[in-house]
Amino acid sequence: MNCTNTIAVAMSGGVDSSTAAAILARGGDGATVVGLTLQLWDQTRLAGKHGIPDAPKAGRCCSLDDVYDARKVAEQLGIPYYVVNQEERFERDVVRPFVDEYLAGRTPIPCSLCNNHIKFDQLLKTARAIGAERIATGHYAVNEYDEARGRWILKRPADLAKDQTYFLFGLTQEQLAHTLFPLGSMTKPEVRDMARRHGLRLAEKPDSQEICFIPGGDYKQFLTAYLEEQSERMPETAGELIASNGEVIGRHEGISNFTVGQRKGLGVQSGPSPLYVLSIDPASHRVTVGADAELATRALRARRLNWISIATLTAPMRVRAKIRHRHEPAWATLEPAGTDAVTATFDEPQRAVTPGQSAVFYHGDEVVGGGWIF
Repeated sequence: MNCTNTIAVAMSGGVDSSTAAAILARGGDGATVVGLTLQLWDQTRLAGKHGIPDAPKAGRCCSLDDVYDARKVAEQLGIPYYVVNQEERFERDVVRPFVDEYLAGRTPIPCSLCNNHIKFDQLLKTARAIGAERIATGHYAVNEYDEARGRWILKRPADLAKDQTYFLFGLTQEQLAHTLFPLGSMTKPEVRDMARRHGLRLAEKPDSQEICFIPGGDYKQFLTAYLEEQSERMPETAGELIASNGEVIGRHEGISNFTVGQRKGLGVQSGPSPLYVLSIDPASHRVTVGADAELATRALRARRLNWISIATLTAPMRVRAKIRHRHEPAWATLEPAGTDAVTATFDEPQRAVTPGQSAVFYHGDEVVGGGWIF
């Protein structure tokens, strides 16, 4: 196998990664294409516990059905296909941090952790082990080398509605240098049309919508079931619900039940205006609630940074900052704030800046870098 012209494609069993594989396998440039699926989570592991469904629900990624679909596409394309078990590392680097963050009163984002620690890091290592020097995925993103800066640059894709760069801010220069994003210049309808032209059996398959290890999106069920399986008890974090003026207005059963911006399930009468979670204090176990307008903030701090279009931040920089996947990037001034930390001060207040989430910074369509809000 020619390592320099061999590409390992991450195949999830969805239309995007399958189309990426088809583009490369039938591209006519002589590249050898190999399909890889990373087995990350046993979908039946916590089934039937604490309200978790007995059978995996359609629409969850990384299921056995997805592995079957990926294998069938690989057979159709005539490329070798392998399933690589990464469940142990996925639990260590993604699931356990997710649990610990929620128990500490923060709101984690597992998809970014998975991309950083598993889908690119481990995928590239596995690819090299089978003789491939490049990997490809079905993410909607663009990467290219900038000669003037001597850096690989990550850019937003043609289809901004499908932009996945928010989840890719942690990619290193090494990973970007060996990664292909075949769908970066395409829209989702164009990808489905391409899948049809290649005769792929899953051209109409719906996109997965859920976190692979959180059935139905109910993280409270998952936390309870997971801790029970691990013979661990839910930490005692019951405490006071306080109004933004400092008045104690009730009590709650644990900080892991809340996230910044939450409205429902507060356990207290809201009065004439709805109440929202404004902040969570892990030390005192206090949860502060208030009016929607009080969720607005002018600044955030982020740490554990990764820089892409620049080597490091040494002076204030104008950027657009994105604080959650569906957030429209907002103008801000980015400044260094000590070792491995930055402050982003927004031109206009932003709603529900949430500790534990990612903050990703853009200059035009380039990803400058990003970090974790604290």
